[in-house]
Amino acid sequence: MAVLPIVEVPDPRLRLVSRPVEAFDDTLRQLVADMTETMYAAHGIGLAAIQVGVDTRVLVIDLQEEKDADDKPIRDPHAYVNPEILEVSDELSTYNEGCLSIPEQYAEVARPARCRVRWSDEAGGSHEAEFDGLMATCMQHEIDHLNGVLFTDHLSRLKRDMVMKKLAKLRKAA
Repeated sequence: MAVLPIVEVPDPRLRLVSRPVEAFDDTLRQLVADMTETMYAAHGIGLAAIQVGVDTRVLVIDLQEEKDADDKPIRDPHAYVNPEILEVSDELSTYNEGCLSIPEQYAEVARPARCRVRWSDEAGGSHEAEFDGLMATCMQHEIDHLNGVLFTDHLSRLKRDMVMKKLAKLRKAA
């Protein structure tokens, strides 16, 4: 496994619509392993392949909500290949979202509270499930990446400009 460099705004690759995965092979399994390692190294809970410069429809998620006896997060990563949202709820929920491609910037984003998703696993097996809470938000956020959409696209122009100005100031200070 390897920790891959994370693509950050304003890199134009983040605006690409990712291509479907066709081969469920060792290359895919290696990508998933590397993405998972990268997500943990960056202290994230989700990562789309395009965020490591690979324009394929793959994402990994691990909310790490459960803790062990030493109060350390229990790792339980999952890969979602060619995920597609089948339906969403009318009810919305708001989370303070961040993104590894927009470092250290956060904003309140309202999204559907629940979503039903179909995806394949790394071996090509088909799955479908309904997600709610943080998992629904994370799933929608990561699928947005596969479609060239950033969480800042869900903000008003004023809020989006504020986030980008704060990021520019942070980069200038570094």
